[in-house]
Amino acid sequence: MAGKQVPVSPLAPKRLAELPPIAGVKLATAEAGIRYTGRTDVLLVTLAQGTTVAGVFTRSKCPSAAVDWCRDNLGSGTARALVVNSGNANAFTGLKGRASVKLTAEIAARAAGCKTDEVFLASTGVIGEPLDASKFDGVLQDCLKRAAPEPWHEAARAIMTTDTFPKVATATATIGGVPVTINGMAKGAGMIQPDMATMLSFIFTDAPIAAPVLQGLLKRGADKSFNCITVDGDTSTSDTLMLFATGEAAKRGCPAITETGDRRLAGFRKALDGLLLDLAQQVARDGEGARKLVQVSVSGAVSAASARRVAFSIANSPLVKTAVAGEDANWGRVVMAVGKAGEPAERDRLAIRFGNIRVAVDGERDPAYDEAATTAYMKRSEIEIGVDLGLGTGRATVWTCDLTKAYVEINGDYRS
Repeated sequence: MAGKQVPVSPLAPKRLAELPPIAGVKLATAEAGIRYTGRTDVLLVTLAQGTTVAGVFTRSKCPSAAVDWCRDNLGSGTARALVVNSGNANAFTGLKGRASVKLTAEIAARAAGCKTDEVFLASTGVIGEPLDASKFDGVLQDCLKRAAPEPWHEAARAIMTTDTFPKVATATATIGGVPVTINGMAKGAGMIQPDMATMLSFIFTDAPIAAPVLQGLLKRGADKSFNCITVDGDTSTSDTLMLFATGEAAKRGCPAITETGDRRLAGFRKALDGLLLDLAQQVARDGEGARKLVQVSVSGAVSAASARRVAFSIANSPLVKTAVAGEDANWGRVVMAVGKAGEPAERDRLAIRFGNIRVAVDGERDPAYDEAATTAYMKRSEIEIGVDLGLGTGRATVWTCDLTKAYVEINGDYRS
């Protein structure tokens, strides 16, 4: 896969968001030759003294060495540097993996002039191959010299693997009448059904927010965004979502937030949630080989949790996803996916729609079903599959993409 040019997803945003500088954040990228040739594969982010940090990570029982490192150091609540590499996930690498993250952190700490437990790490790429951390020596020191406030697009590109476009977003809010900025980037296109986070995503703000408050905000936001997307139903070993708050807005009079229930957080919380959802949907739009973005909306379930499980059963069904790829309104496959979910459902109460077109009701095909209209709807690049179980008030929405031949080609060629 190294060096192979992949066409940009037709679902990619027409324009990338322009991210402004955030006080206390500097970035630089480099080519370390970890796996790829002729492209950047390392990102260094330096953070101002006093930066607080929060993170949520994969629940995989086979996490990467970098995930273990971040979990171990998150308790300090402070961060001074972030190092991200692409091309090698440093997962399932045993003692070598642990030695690699330790060496990477030591190199970064020397360059940034901080403690190793203030360095956070993330890796993405091939699983099972040792990561040669010595390649970071000299590279990170050079990155530190070149670090600047604004190469956000370049930073997002450096962490890509099979992604076809960099994923970035920005938002603003006010805290105590003082404006603050939130910038974010993400990567991910395959091995996507996040469980606590997405493959890799990093969020930065100049707001002065205590680490425990940040943690609550991030967990809540992830559950409504990254934990509501799927490309192929596979949870990565490397899923990492981190939020860094430099606190530099305090110099402009922004009040420090130390309590989760502080009412002054309302606008920031809303802006953060919107940014996380934007990034999560960009990941779904860039699903490997994707040609269609699919929203699955389930209502009438006995609970929200039940609705969520039904929605993921539909969104992860290869038969549903290939029908969407073929622009076939095969609602029988949706029925199948509802029935196999293992959640309360009654055949004769079920209703299914594609967009606003109801195709099935009361356990059978809708008497007004219009094949031509439904087929025309399925040709859109963005479609919605709606299911009403007719049992209660539980509802959930998840996002996925279609499953095309290109997905098989991309993953069949990944290590070649």
